[in-house]
Amino acid sequence: MSAVRFQKIEDHNRPDHHYLTAEDSCIFLYEYTRGMGFAHSETNSLILNLKKKKNSGGYHWKADAIAKCAAAIGPALNPLWLAEAVLVPVPPSKAKTDEFYDDRMTRVCKAIVSTVPIDVREIVYQIQSTDAVHDGNRLSPAELRNNYKIDENLCSPGDPKYIGIVDDMLTAGAHFRAMKDILKARFPTSIITGIFIARRVFPNSGAVSLDDLLA
Repeated sequence: MSAVRFQKIEDHNRPDHHYLTAEDSCIFLYEYTRGMGFAHSETNSLILNLKKKKNSGGYHWKADAIAKCAAAIGPALNPLWLAEAVLVPVPPSKAKTDEFYDDRMTRVCKAIVSTVPIDVREIVYQIQSTDAVHDGNRLSPAELRNNYKIDENLCSPGDPKYIGIVDDMLTAGAHFRAMKDILKARFPTSIITGIFIARRVFPNSGAVSLDDLLA
């Protein structure tokens, strides 16, 4: 995939992501078309390979997808911002004690290369395993937030100037909403930005239902 710059979630595309508000700052690299397969686009292929589960067909493509995501993010982030930021990966659906725990976003963050040192911390972790969103599990921000906890062992004195919440795909925005709320409560002066590899879009331009927006 060729070099790409981040785009912002703004007034014209924010309605695609139900839980986002005008006060939220979110950026994304690509667009993933919902309901379409690997062959639809390079982005669909990238995201679907990134989400591959252990012992599933094509799992060997996951490492390549992680490397491609990191290679795209690195040049697109301003080193001046990165030098004062903490990157916080969104926890996966499985808890760390689960045999199917998937640390793909932590691996992506740690593989990012920049001209400055990069501070990656799993400050937020998930208490109990849940089913993945792409498997049909739809949790509200409140439900997600109640299953998140701050790892105080990874918190430095004072608030980071910037926090980047990093995730693979922006759909309804429930995970970002829950992450931002819990991080803002702990670090009230930090400036928080959502950083996404892709945002979900819909095929064609027909009417989109609320159920579509929440999926």
